[in-house]
Amino acid sequence: MAVKWTGGHSSSILCLNTNTEGLVASGAERGELTLWHGGGTPAGQLQLPKEDDVTSVVFSPRCPTRLYTSHGEAISLVDVRSLKEPLERFHVNEEEINCLSVNETDRFLAAADDSGVIKVVDLDNKKVSRSLRHSNICSSVVFRPQRPQSLVSCGLDMQVMLWNLQKARPLWTTNLQECGTEEDSPQSAGQFFNPPLAHSLSVASCGNIFGCGAQDGKVRIFRVTGVKFEQELEFQGHSLGVSQVLFMPEGYWLLTGGNDGKILLWDVSSDVGKQQKSPAKTLQRRKAQVPASSRKGGKLNEVASNDHARVLPKLTIEHGEKVNWISCLEIKGSKRVLVADQSSSVSVYPLPEP
Repeated sequence: MAVKWTGGHSSSILCLNTNTEGLVASGAERGELTLWHGGGTPAGQLQLPKEDDVTSVVFSPRCPTRLYTSHGEAISLVDVRSLKEPLERFHVNEEEINCLSVNETDRFLAAADDSGVIKVVDLDNKKVSRSLRHSNICSSVVFRPQRPQSLVSCGLDMQVMLWNLQKARPLWTTNLQECGTEEDSPQSAGQFFNPPLAHSLSVASCGNIFGCGAQDGKVRIFRVTGVKFEQELEFQGHSLGVSQVLFMPEGYWLLTGGNDGKILLWDVSSDVGKQQKSPAKTLQRRKAQVPASSRKGGKLNEVASNDHARVLPKLTIEHGEKVNWISCLEIKGSKRVLVADQSSSVSVYPLPEP
């Protein structure tokens, strides 16, 4: 059973984030921003202007007292030691922001919005340094750990993109409807009616492995090699869209949350933990194992089914409500997953030790 954190919001919670000191921030509809102690008691509350929904909250990696929050088209920086008027406010996006990310040097802030644009703000001079673009709503953007100039993004155009801040064009782009092996027909009935609109990204602490959750219920794991990335793995555990993916702080344990009300914990270390493995060679080897007869039409191919069968969730949490956001926190030496859903409370579940 979940422990419920209550008393911090009156509206549906849309986003969560934790800092290195165990403080949790949550943003909700109608401009509600709340801070929580690890025990679940509210530590502070702020009503942001215009009552725009708070869609993303992210702590500075360098300074855990600095919290960036997006509400409507605006971004506010607040000091968590004194939740008062924002220290700074940026208005660089023209449509509602869906996701914020700050790089590990605390130099750049990326804000992805409904127009498909990612505005990258140089926090030293408070100016936009780059405008990056998807052709549809950009749902997620994440700076890569250990590579402060590099970021990945995804959107409802089914595109996953790798960027470097030196360039305005993506270094590499993959269309989720086309990626995978040739047997993975994009015309298969399931994909046709439930296209892989990309909802969420998370990059592992190594900086080279990242996961993407999509509307078709699948999770795809990619490996970055230089200026491109290759799909390493694809598996499915959700019956509806995957709204959230989150790599845990160390290793390759991945949390996913879905519109089916489930939270799943996966261990993909045996598949992606071997840095020397070549993704291209692995893909070729898998293709070579598939008999030609299985490559026709839109039938489920052996490559996909092998992946699906091999990668099984280590833990299934039947949360019961559509998942808006997930975060991870250590409380008294034990890891917990924090879940935001359609309600005004945060649900907290224990996690097994990896």
